[in-house]
Amino acid sequence: MKIALIGYGKMGKIIEEIAIQRNHQIVLKLTSKDKWDSTTLTNSKADVAIEFTNPESAYQNILKCFEANLPVVVGTTGWYDKLDEIINICKQKNQTILYASNFSIGVNLFFKINEFVANLIRKYPEYNVSLIEAHHTQKKDAPSGTAISIAKPILKIYQKEKWSLHPDDKTLHISARRCGDEKGYHAVHYLSDIDEISISHHAYSRKGFAIGSVLAAEFIKDKKGIFQMKDVLNL
Repeated sequence: MKIALIGYGKMGKIIEEIAIQRNHQIVLKLTSKDKWDSTTLTNSKADVAIEFTNPESAYQNILKCFEANLPVVVGTTGWYDKLDEIINICKQKNQTILYASNFSIGVNLFFKINEFVANLIRKYPEYNVSLIEAHHTQKKDAPSGTAISIAKPILKIYQKEKWSLHPDDKTLHISARRCGDEKGYHAVHYLSDIDEISISHHAYSRKGFAIGSVLAAEFIKDKKGIFQMKDVLNL
């Protein structure tokens, strides 16, 4: 499979390494310094694009992939305010996108565990629920897209209005921390006056995200539509 990398920072380089190990070819590597458009993608003869850039660039990068008729795996978060628009354009143009707040296999298993635990503990109102996430200092969006994905089923199950970085009775509190080169830590805490129940996921390497993104690229090659990691992992 021929892959175009949109974003060639730390993640892009690890994705390249994993892709080559899985006998794929990197035919295009784009950085923030490059000037490019949909023709650049078309001329690369890529089968799929993997996009890991920043929230400000992701939207236009996705549209360029649609224009090039190129399936795209999107690992960037922080742009989901335009997700509905992207989904509508994808459907209208009969294109392909796979987006995820986190490509780690472990995190996606954690998502399922989180739903089960939330449903179980909801029956016991003495437990108050909250979230903590931690990432490296270069991460621009807070809370993380992964934390928001964890929060969504909890909000529904607990009938909370929304999440918030500032705790109050009506919202689900998410504490977002930025420290050093932290790869990614997410935890859900259920606290009562007498004890605490916690579930957590701690990433030790970006390799897990890279492996998942390449698996996602393999999955969407030659497909049309809108997909997530749960489709790749059959969860």
